[in-house]
Amino acid sequence: MSTPPTNSGHRHSFTDEELAEAAAPQLRDIAEVPAIEVINTTAVHLMSAAAVKVGLAEGPDAEALKDLDEARKLITSLAGLVTAAAPEIGSQHAAPLRDGLRSLQLAFREASLIPDAPGKGPGEKFTGPVN
Repeated sequence: MSTPPTNSGHRHSFTDEELAEAAAPQLRDIAEVPAIEVINTTAVHLMSAAAVKVGLAEGPDAEALKDLDEARKLITSLAGLVTAAAPEIGSQHAAPLRDGLRSLQLAFREASLIPDAPGKGPGEKFTGPVN
């Protein structure tokens, strides 16, 4: 019975050519994706992560996953993306993103023990005060 090799601390150094070769399929794939899809997908990932961090996850560990400091960062990032992208993607795509953002901002406000001043909540520097 032989023993599996152990990691001796040696790391493989990739050349620029090897990295470019490995990334080529992903680059070709992403090149075919329209900008609106990339923006929407990014926004949905931010929304999902923020929802979990604000305490909207389902299940017995939802409260343990809650982290309002992390939620604030995610919501502010989402607000910046939505605000910047809206003129580029049009109202038909921006409206649902704005609705999701507003829902997260309100959920954050509800979850906070010490409420932010109007206009000081997550993302409100981009969206204005949320009520």
